[in-house]
Amino acid sequence: MDNKLLKQKLAEKGMKITPQRMAILEAVYELNNHPTAENIIEFIRKTHPNVAIGTVYKVLETLVENGLIKKVTTDRNFMRYDGILESHHHLYCSNCDLIEDYHDAELDELLKKYFESKNISGFKIEEFVLQIKGTFNKC
Repeated sequence: MDNKLLKQKLAEKGMKITPQRMAILEAVYELNNHPTAENIIEFIRKTHPNVAIGTVYKVLETLVENGLIKKVTTDRNFMRYDGILESHHHLYCSNCDLIEDYHDAELDELLKKYFESKNISGFKIEEFVLQIKGTFNKC
């Protein structure tokens, strides 16, 4: 994702555009594999060697709070980050901890209809996010 679009995303949320925010947001998109904070730190240290670890964690939380990225938790309690905000699910490999995006409009519609039929009192569903566990044959 180019810098202009990253700046636009930050500006749309009313956030100050800083080199740290730009580098961290770029890393989430460039790594494109649901990176951990450690993956992001390793990636940005190539161009920003003096960025503090605490700054990375703080910026990640700020980006999540502002709806620019999402958190994804694994079975091993690793916090991962996802730059894709559109509705999608995750295929999670319990062997290697790999997470791949899974888009399925038919599944989304099925879930929506199912829960509408259940009429859950006092609860409004905002979105469906499934984490489907299994193993990839490429592990």
